Amino acid sequence: MEALKRQNVTVSGSGEQLIVFSHGFGCDQRMWRLVAPAFEADYRVVLLDLVGAGGSDLSAYDPARYATLHAHAEDLLAVVAALAAGPVIFVGHSVSATIGLLAAAAAPEQFRCLVLLGPSPCYLNQGHYVGGFGARDIEELLGALDSNYLGWSGNMAPVIMAHDERPELAGELFRSFCATDPRIARHFARVTFLADHRADLARVRTPSLIVQVAHDALVPVQVGTYLHRHLAASQLVLLDTFGHCPHLSAPRATIDAIRQYLVHLPS
Repeated sequence: MEALKRQNVTVSGSGEQLIVFSHGFGCDQRMWRLVAPAFEADYRVVLLDLVGAGGSDLSAYDPARYATLHAHAEDLLAVVAALAAGPVIFVGHSVSATIGLLAAAAAPEQFRCLVLLGPSPCYLNQGHYVGGFGARDIEELLGALDSNYLGWSGNMAPVIMAHDERPELAGELFRSFCATDPRIARHFARVTFLADHRADLARVRTPSLIVQVAHDALVPVQVGTYLHRHLAASQLVLLDTFGHCPHLSAPRATIDAIRQYLVHLPS
């Protein structure tokens, strides 16, 4: 039960099959409030906070341990084991999508399928690979975050949400960033944006759904197609919308994409 407490795990809904939702950078489990309840009638819905975020045990965030995303994958596996529920459906947004991929590569028997919302195994353009950012872009992004975290948050939230006509969305993301311990956020940002997990994709055999947004400032469409080519048993769905957080800006389309995939998932 220590893992459940450490990651502020909450469980709701009915049914035997567990569906686990994990959030992106600078966020917490509340970001799933427009999507997760839609699955409570048919599944047991599990929400968690990554260590260092939301209501998790912030004292458990050891920068040395969390120097790579593998530690977060180990945390996810500990939660699944504590729930003793057999293979789970995992839904991960952004960096949590990569965390889910690493966990499934390490313990495939624990996962029935993966739903990857806005995933990216590598944000850096390298050779023919288009990740969305040049090396200087990443350097400037992390430098701005280090020098003025609140200013960075205020500038980045509208870019990430990409819905100028709905400023309340960027406002919510900004407040979520501000609620995160800046020391942890700076460290986790480096782990997230400097990671390259493309080589790990070959180890993943779990069926997966890649949900790619057509207009995403952080993750271009080329990333989704790259993942689809390199992930065995994967499907790719393109949401014709804007921004990196469709579970907030386009929850109905996000729910429909997930449901359509799960309906046709083999037993």
